[in-house]
Amino acid sequence: MGMTMTQKILAAAAGLDQAEAGQLIEAKLDLVLGNDITSPVAIHEMDKFNKETVFDKDKIALVMDHFIPNKDIKSAEHCKCVREFACQHDITNYFDVGQMGIEHALLPEQGLTVAGDVIIGADSHTCTYGALGAFSTGVGSTDMAAGMVTGKAWFKVPSALKFNLVGKPSKWVSGKDVILHIIGMIGVDGALYQSMEFAGEGIASLSMDDRLTISNMAIEAGAKNGIFPVDEQTIAYMKEHSRREYKVYEADADAVYEKEYTIDLSQLKPTVAFPHLPENTKTVDEIAEPVVIDQSVIGSCTNGRISDLRCAAEILKGRKVKKGVRCIVIPGTQQIYLQAMEEGLLKIFIEAGAVVSTPTCGPCLGGYMGILAAGERCISTTNRNFVGRMGHVDSEVYLASPAVAAASAVTGKICAPSELGM
Repeated sequence: MGMTMTQKILAAAAGLDQAEAGQLIEAKLDLVLGNDITSPVAIHEMDKFNKETVFDKDKIALVMDHFIPNKDIKSAEHCKCVREFACQHDITNYFDVGQMGIEHALLPEQGLTVAGDVIIGADSHTCTYGALGAFSTGVGSTDMAAGMVTGKAWFKVPSALKFNLVGKPSKWVSGKDVILHIIGMIGVDGALYQSMEFAGEGIASLSMDDRLTISNMAIEAGAKNGIFPVDEQTIAYMKEHSRREYKVYEADADAVYEKEYTIDLSQLKPTVAFPHLPENTKTVDEIAEPVVIDQSVIGSCTNGRISDLRCAAEILKGRKVKKGVRCIVIPGTQQIYLQAMEEGLLKIFIEAGAVVSTPTCGPCLGGYMGILAAGERCISTTNRNFVGRMGHVDSEVYLASPAVAAASAVTGKICAPSELGM
């Protein structure tokens, strides 16, 4: 029986010739990830194992990103715990204030994730790295602790869904619109504990940033992971960012998929997920009544990369954020922040009336840097819009691309760039 990309990667990591859906395996890990919220729990669990050190100090990444710089005493204590652990075990890939970024933007940029890897992270959006042809998935802090000690993890091999992408997206349609369209089509449990595997000639028209965005939100469809085939773009990206060896796995021609879907990228339109689930999608032209907003957030591990900031800047240049709207721009990493500064993007944002934050997850999880009050609405390039996700339980979050978020900041209501004559 043929295997999917995911099944091949897991089989190799488990030392097996074959891996089938539903099979339980123990696989070697190439990277174990934690952040300032989840790592302290894992560290305290690891203390119970009576192990003196980690399995490999080079294969653990600890990224302080959710409440950094610290917003309160509790977050400061969490970071202190992780900081001391990283020092004690001489963790190579420890990222704190000044070097940190939003973890899922930072790790690919730093070359810590490459094709063929098996990666676990105590953060649900660890599935981001499937854009590079890796198997990556989120786990709980206890599994993170076991991974740091043993360098291994147990998995149930997932079955798979295949998404054939054809055509080429039009202007202002990005990877965010692709994944919102898919989630709207299959639902938030449409890929429950399955691998979302992307294929087709349309992939060539998607940038690496688009693919990272799509893989990032696989979990919003309930998927175990999302994964893209390795092509010339992928290889060029890895060569630019990493010196690590990578391994390319390709799905067999007779691989078994639970379902197959075909998505014509040329037919997609700017898409918005309405409260309070990512599956509640509408294209912008389907919105009948004006949705007035109080805040626009452009950033996060989903859409805080340089191409996202360039897109937003193109729309905001020479325009003003509507009075009464708060527009918050958050570069994904320090390197992206610096590049945006060198390209003059920060000047455009500030002149438009937006504010620019240091890299942080901040408002995405209702942490800080953009909390919503009761009755407020936010258009956001983040990945979740659950009840109370960004603040008060009576607030609303609408998920969209940087293009839609920027255009909406200008008009004060949810709209596409076309409404600005673009």
